[in-house]
Amino acid sequence: MRHLKSGRHLNRTSSHRKRMFANMCVSLIEHEEIKTTVVKAKELRRFIEPLITLARKDSVANRRLAFAYLRSKSAVGKLFRELGPRFETRPGGYTRILKAGFRKGDSAMICYMSFVDDAEVADDTAAVEDFEVVEDVEESEGIEESEPVEDAEPVEDQNESVEAEEVTESAESDETTPKEPEDR
Repeated sequence: MRHLKSGRHLNRTSSHRKRMFANMCVSLIEHEEIKTTVVKAKELRRFIEPLITLARKDSVANRRLAFAYLRSKSAVGKLFRELGPRFETRPGGYTRILKAGFRKGDSAMICYMSFVDDAEVADDTAAVEDFEVVEDVEESEGIEESEPVEDAEPVEDQNESVEAEEVTESAESDETTPKEPEDR
């Protein structure tokens, strides 16, 4: 019986599964979005969310704990430098899974896993708060109506007459100019 046994095996050995999820965590931290199967993404949440919670408080001990799992200095640096402060006030749920259809070869459900972007939402609300409402300007103050022009010819008529004159001139020049004999 499999009572209280959490986690998916994904048809891999425990060491292979552990390193696969560590590598997926590194990829997600570095690129902030990865494309994977839905089952792997759901299982990856169990590994990446505690790492981000760990990164919310930057200390040497926390960095060593993260490095013991990730084994990538650049990923640990970005985790504590960018992602920890970004999610400092968020109580959990740092990732989102967007389903993207089925894989062509084996029809496995594919998804994009990315971080929830609180920073962009905060920037948008700040821009809305800074927005000032401009009062409508009365029509009589700034806009003057111009009188319609009756003597002007349409543009198409002028172009057609110019083309007709050019054609007649080129025809006349062809008739009056004698052709030079070709020397072979």
